[in-house]
Amino acid sequence: MDNVKAKKHLGQHFLTDENIAKDIADTLGFEGYDKVLEIGPGMGVLTKYLLEKPATTYVIEIDTESVDYLNAHYPKLHGKIISKDFLKYDINEVFKGEPFAITGNFPYNISSQIVFRCLDLREQVPEFTGMFQKEVAERICSKKGNKVYGILSVLVQAFYDAEYLFTVNENVFNPPPKVKSGVLRLLRKPNFHLPCNEKLFFTVVKTGFQQRRKTLRNSLKSFNLSDNLKEDTIFDLRPEQLSVEQFIELTQKIEAHAV
Repeated sequence: MDNVKAKKHLGQHFLTDENIAKDIADTLGFEGYDKVLEIGPGMGVLTKYLLEKPATTYVIEIDTESVDYLNAHYPKLHGKIISKDFLKYDINEVFKGEPFAITGNFPYNISSQIVFRCLDLREQVPEFTGMFQKEVAERICSKKGNKVYGILSVLVQAFYDAEYLFTVNENVFNPPPKVKSGVLRLLRKPNFHLPCNEKLFFTVVKTGFQQRRKTLRNSLKSFNLSDNLKEDTIFDLRPEQLSVEQFIELTQKIEAHAV
């Protein structure tokens, strides 16, 4: 079995540049965990460099052809290939509540969903690195006031320090995508538990950005805010004008005025 054919419906674009694969493997710091999960390894161009690192590498791959290829070419992976859909699989069937890092060359069509899944697993994931469509990577790492600053930016940066590392050109993939890619690192904050109701925080952020051009006084109408609370000047702002800390403050205020 020489090659795996990239499947469009799975969003597969196989990385062909060994140097970039090595650079992505080098984004991991290996502090606070001894297991790594690579999502969507394909033919293992990144996997081979992860296997050299001081941690046990697991891979999760939905494409059965890729699973057969990995089994044939990477003996070190035997027993560590999870042939499942990361978005639907209970990863603790393997990790049993232990900490692990996530990395990969993520399929563009589900990359945002992968990030949200990582946030669900934040108690166990101290570090998350990998390659996204450049626009998505920039959005995750952007700060308030930026036109691409949004739900992903706020929710990720509430729990992780986000750093955009480097850009990758289209010509190092087979087949080449139509857009550039970006590699980032998310390092979980030392104190990643928010001083507010975290479930409410998620709801406030998502609701606020659903009508991002409106002020929060209008976009958060569904919360039935009291007239007294709506007089607070924070409600004069649009969601992209609020920092993560201000969204936490906003959540605290809504929580305190809940009927």
